Amino acid sequence: MKHIRNFCIIAHIDHGKSTLADRLLQTTNTISERQMMDQVLDDMDLEREKGITIKSHAIQINHLHKGEKYTLNLIDTPGHVDFSYEVSRALAACEGALLLVDATQGIQAQTISNLYLAIENDLEIIPVINKIDMDGAMIEEVKDQIIELIGCKPEDILLASGRTGIGIEGILEAIVERIPAPKGDPEAPLQALIFDSVFNSFRGIIVYFRVNNGTIRKGDKIKFVSTDEEYEADEIGILKLGLEPKKEVRAGDVGYLITGIKNAKEVKVGDTLTNAITPTQEPIKGFQEVKPMVFAGIFPVNTDEFEELRDCMEKLQLNDASLTFELETSQALGFGFRCGFLGLLHMEIIQERLEREFNQTVITTVPNVSFIAYTTKGEKIIVNNPAEMPDPVKTDRIEEPFIKAQIITKPDYIGNIMTLCLGKRGILLNQSYLTTTRVELIFEMPLTEIVFDFYDKLKSQTRGYASFDYNPIGYREADIVKMDILLNNDKVDALSALIHRSRAHEFGRKLCEKLKELLPRQQFQIAIQAAIGAKIVARENISAMRKDVTAKCYGGDISRKRKLLEKQKEGKKRMRQIGNVEVPQEAFLAVLKLDD
Repeated sequence: MKHIRNFCIIAHIDHGKSTLADRLLQTTNTISERQMMDQVLDDMDLEREKGITIKSHAIQINHLHKGEKYTLNLIDTPGHVDFSYEVSRALAACEGALLLVDATQGIQAQTISNLYLAIENDLEIIPVINKIDMDGAMIEEVKDQIIELIGCKPEDILLASGRTGIGIEGILEAIVERIPAPKGDPEAPLQALIFDSVFNSFRGIIVYFRVNNGTIRKGDKIKFVSTDEEYEADEIGILKLGLEPKKEVRAGDVGYLITGIKNAKEVKVGDTLTNAITPTQEPIKGFQEVKPMVFAGIFPVNTDEFEELRDCMEKLQLNDASLTFELETSQALGFGFRCGFLGLLHMEIIQERLEREFNQTVITTVPNVSFIAYTTKGEKIIVNNPAEMPDPVKTDRIEEPFIKAQIITKPDYIGNIMTLCLGKRGILLNQSYLTTTRVELIFEMPLTEIVFDFYDKLKSQTRGYASFDYNPIGYREADIVKMDILLNNDKVDALSALIHRSRAHEFGRKLCEKLKELLPRQQFQIAIQAAIGAKIVARENISAMRKDVTAKCYGGDISRKRKLLEKQKEGKKRMRQIGNVEVPQEAFLAVLKLDD
């Protein structure tokens, strides 16, 4: 065990984690030149297209140091705030972390929050300044920032370039010398932490685990502690670029297990694996449940495909433990799921993955957050979607979730950020200069305001120079109302939204205008209305498509024309009573992009 090192790479998005991982694999000859490509560990097409890491990836590296062989288990983690749950799971399986900071950008919000996660897990932290070969590299400034942040010595900071391979040997040496070897007893009862799992249509569910104590052997009877189910270990092994079968995986190591389980509900990430014959007495603690931030409904386009969508959601949840979902029905869309996401990017990725990996075309409703409503009788109701909102007459008060937002930027953009955040009902708590060129702003803001387009706006207002991170701080009372959209006096429940009263008029007006552009014209007039309770706050009309019925009247008395027009008008009226309005998919998505 003293020759094993488990570590992960943490950093803000786009600071070069995946590139550094590529160089580590190349330098140690873990993968051949033929297999080598950029972002080699990012195996989803989506990750390559967007240039971001969505999933954590584990791989084993063999490294020779001072004549001794070492086994290094590397877990490459995502950097975006929406995937911080992936990072927390990777940290639970490690003893050390490489903290990567971009030499051209310095420390950013997500760097700090990932660092705190690592410190909470009591990991050894190795600071690395990446991209030192870039023209705009500010090596000395960034060194000062790191020293101020984690209080290390200047000589502890490593300099590297993932692109050119400078400093990679130094990083490997630091991993071996500074990160402690895993503790654990190979002879004790088996105790292993499941930190990830993935569905394979041929082999069933593949479970990734890290052994804390004991040894797992092929053919052993294995027990999952939380579900109390027992299985036989058909195949175990270690994670190279593919899966490499072994006879046993011992304490301190990271490996995979195949038992032929097909049912997604039987595997829980964060669960403890043990031996069914000599089980461990204590499961592994300290693994937090995921807290979704944004809720939206996902519905199949054809209602017949509901069961198929349920299977796909369960398989996707295996691979992405931060996705939560429950059943929901809608008058407009039929059966579907109410899903909880960690953020808007997470929601977009899930929708993309459903379409690409499972060929599911889905409709996603307006995202919202969960509110707490207190009735006049003192009951507490958690409201996850507008349909669950109690009658305003019976409601005493409504509380909405607040977050503490940390924004790090250049001083030039303070004014823009203030305008943006105060316009979103934010309260400025603190403003402090980290260095002469970096300022940190701390705001308290309602989560509702961030759900829509806050992140995009922040990036455009600061030309991409602001980084943003947030954490929830509880619920506060607010004047929240339910806004319904009516098409010819019929409510479309999928377009309802919960919104602050001060924003309702403007939001309703924009939404009606957008729907007027998107809804196809019918043979009859369509009235689009936004209503709060019985009060209409905005209205637009889509005029009817009309045939020129008077074309055949040339000359003659005006009463002939009038008679034909009256007849047409009667027909339109009757049509309007029985006609229904089809709402296209774009209309549901338009709600998200009202300011475009």
